Amino acid sequence: MLSSPPAPASGEPLLALIRDLAQELRPGVHGPSLSLDSALDADAGIDSLGRMELLLRMERTLGWHLDEEQAVTAQTPRQLLAAVTGWHPAPAPRPATPVPAAQRHHDTRRIPADTPSLTAALAWHAEQHPDQIHLHVVGDAPQAATSSYAELLRAAEALASGLGDLGLTPGQPVALMLPTGNEFFQTFMGILLAGGVPVPLYPPLRMTQIEEHLKRQSGILANAEATFLVTFPQARTAARLLRARLPALRAVVTPEDLAAPGGRLHQRRAADDLALIQYTSGSTGDPKGVALRNGNLLANIRAMGAAIEVRDDDVFVSWLPLYHDMGLIGAWLGSLYHGHPLVVMPPLAFVARPQRWLQAIHTYRGTLSAAPNFAYDLCASRLANEDLEGLDLSSWRVAFNGAEPVHARTLEHFITRYAPLGFRRTAMTPVYGLAECSVGLAFPPLGRGPRIDHVQRDSLQPGRRVQTAAADTAIAAQVPSCGRALPGHQIQVVDDAGRALAERTVGHIRFRGPSATRGYYRNPEASAELLRDGWLETGDYGYLADGEIYLTGRAKELIIRGGRNFYPYELEQAVGDLSGIRKNSVAVFASPDPGSGNERLVVLAETRERDPRSLEQLRQRIYQRTLDLLQIPPDDVVLAAPRTVLKTSSGKIRRNACRQLYERDALGRRSAVWAQFLRLRLAAVGPSLRRAASATQRTLYAAYAWLVFFTMASFALLATFLPRHSWRIRGSRAAARGLLWFTGTPCHVRVLQPLPRDGARVLVSNHASYLDGILLWGLLPGRYRIVAKRELQDAPLVRSLLERIGTRFVDRFDPRRGAQDAEALTEVVRDGTSLLLFPEGTFVGAPGLQPFRMGAFVAAAQARVPVIPIAIRGTRAMLRGSEWFPMRGSVEITIGAPIQPSGEDWAAALALRDAARQAILRHCGEPDLQ
Repeated sequence: MLSSPPAPASGEPLLALIRDLAQELRPGVHGPSLSLDSALDADAGIDSLGRMELLLRMERTLGWHLDEEQAVTAQTPRQLLAAVTGWHPAPAPRPATPVPAAQRHHDTRRIPADTPSLTAALAWHAEQHPDQIHLHVVGDAPQAATSSYAELLRAAEALASGLGDLGLTPGQPVALMLPTGNEFFQTFMGILLAGGVPVPLYPPLRMTQIEEHLKRQSGILANAEATFLVTFPQARTAARLLRARLPALRAVVTPEDLAAPGGRLHQRRAADDLALIQYTSGSTGDPKGVALRNGNLLANIRAMGAAIEVRDDDVFVSWLPLYHDMGLIGAWLGSLYHGHPLVVMPPLAFVARPQRWLQAIHTYRGTLSAAPNFAYDLCASRLANEDLEGLDLSSWRVAFNGAEPVHARTLEHFITRYAPLGFRRTAMTPVYGLAECSVGLAFPPLGRGPRIDHVQRDSLQPGRRVQTAAADTAIAAQVPSCGRALPGHQIQVVDDAGRALAERTVGHIRFRGPSATRGYYRNPEASAELLRDGWLETGDYGYLADGEIYLTGRAKELIIRGGRNFYPYELEQAVGDLSGIRKNSVAVFASPDPGSGNERLVVLAETRERDPRSLEQLRQRIYQRTLDLLQIPPDDVVLAAPRTVLKTSSGKIRRNACRQLYERDALGRRSAVWAQFLRLRLAAVGPSLRRAASATQRTLYAAYAWLVFFTMASFALLATFLPRHSWRIRGSRAAARGLLWFTGTPCHVRVLQPLPRDGARVLVSNHASYLDGILLWGLLPGRYRIVAKRELQDAPLVRSLLERIGTRFVDRFDPRRGAQDAEALTEVVRDGTSLLLFPEGTFVGAPGLQPFRMGAFVAAAQARVPVIPIAIRGTRAMLRGSEWFPMRGSVEITIGAPIQPSGEDWAAALALRDAARQAILRHCGEPDLQ
């Protein structure tokens, strides 16, 4: 009979487990002194990989169930106890039964190749197969949360409507800082449907890193000038701190705040519209926003699909972060476009239990999956055999390995370890890509497997020809091929002067193609460095061999020492392999000597050791390892505590940031959370005061504008009591112009073609604000009568003013009265009176040109008079929708060429409507909502 496992209340079983693991990591050092409030890393010496081992033992040995997010972020044993959700005798984990084929197969109809945008792709799938499951979000729950194409579209349209109600205008960036889940996908598409541009950010993981996290995100938000931040409720405190430093950030909201019941907004997007601002990871410098358009993303998705010969039965499995291009574009948007399911789990699920990635591939019969090199290395070296029992990976046909340097040793280790479980060598696919090319740039031939070039390490220098070497010699370096440029793209290797180099010669890698960005968002200096002679500089060194690209390192990370050039990766890996050094926590960089100015070679490595003698021995081993590998010694070896080496959100070493800390003598300094918040509060004082001053100025201006409005309205109302009609017109028009003049509103009127002097005409304009009628009444030349909605008669003063200047009222809702009104308008025009109408009928808060009603165009066709299209731009931002808070702004009015009717029938009226609408759409600066 099985005995019951220990309950987690006392914590002693957990402490015993931690002591055992700590003694394995550092024999006989920490065991007796550990308590529930000891730090797992600093006191127990448990690094990120040790933490994975600890979580596995808690489940296997103690039978405890854990909340993954709490367990991964816990910093003390007491916090680990809080992550326990239950306990029972835990048998060895078994993968779930594979999903039946009938549940996996999907509609085989292919999306049209001329689909112009991501939103159009979603709409096509939602129409063709609305109930087909697109997303399987795998979490702690026994069943995955699913979402069909129709469900995703409906939820996104509701969120888009909420953003429109907040006043989002086309082209404005919207940041989203959400964890992996259906809300992220819905919000991302909702931003696009509302006409905005998504800016994905990664959420904070630990409060101890809150200060650096907020500083990095505030820099991104400031560069993007994001108007809204959509985040989860728990992040609001941090987000408020961000807002205090960002004048452009108008609101911080959650998806729940935005979801408008019954709301539906779906703006059409074109191939040239901005679809994403993807901020680079910042592993070599400050993050830069890669501006990608629909055309860039779709070109890349189609090219990658062609390279892997996408199939109807494909299933993509991913744990990659959705703020990273490989997870966002490669995994999700590619799956969305091609119409195959995406099985996605939070990155923390992989960190807590790496085997869950492989189990999901087994369960859902995944055919496509991607990960950085470290994930393959982790699965190859850290998982126990019992974690893999029952797995079948034979469905996995393409295993992308990219986003960081690919190591030949890792490729071979993973292939060998998982071959007995059905993984084929031909599935392993090292690839090359970068955000500036959307995501993918080079793929090897499908089904070939890795190709490794064995070369002399000393020959991997810029400008030198790469020499081959025997695989088993000490001087040999192994360089994996990342394949050829994707269809429609080109890769070139050049010298410092931009001249193309011969094959097998190391130089700068550059590229061009339809996936390439036009530059960094609001960063002309960085864009100028990126774009040269029609090519884009990758910042990478490499060489071509048989048309395939081999990467040798990052140009900015090239270290020059003693007249020799070398890259940090291989030394970092070699030092990380030393016992006592934390793996994947080594940074190698160059730093100028303060005295001579010569570059020094610095090795920064994290260790759990504290004993001075052990630390000195470790320094000597690093010194010798460096000398053996590079034939030169390091100038400085810095041994630091865990979590000193800075990394990006995707795990890349931030060498430049580490160098800056080293030069400021600030390595390892970490303040208490309260001190970090205090500094953030103090840093926000100046921006907050400026915000308050700006808000006060806006409020004073709004009050002044209303004072001017009531003054001019009174003058206009008095003018309408003048005895002559022409005096009333001139007086009310003067009042309208006075409102614009006294409020300091610049107005630019552009006439594309002189208007006819004689005869009636029908003037039609877009409608964005209550200011439109006042604006046109004051600025349009000639005599005409305004046509307004009948509801305005309900306000006595407004009715009196409008009636005395000759306004015609029409009913928008009663079909019978509407028909009578249309006949009456036709007679007015036939009698020689010009009319001004807003054929949209009304306006809403969200930007966009709505469908046109037919009354104006039927009247023009039947009366055989021209239609004059008028486009107004700028009034919506000055006085929006139901808001009554006027803002400063400028206005542009474009008066188009007269459009003559081709006849008097319905077809002629339709032709007038379409021509007028297209003319207005070209100049109003808002999207088409029809």
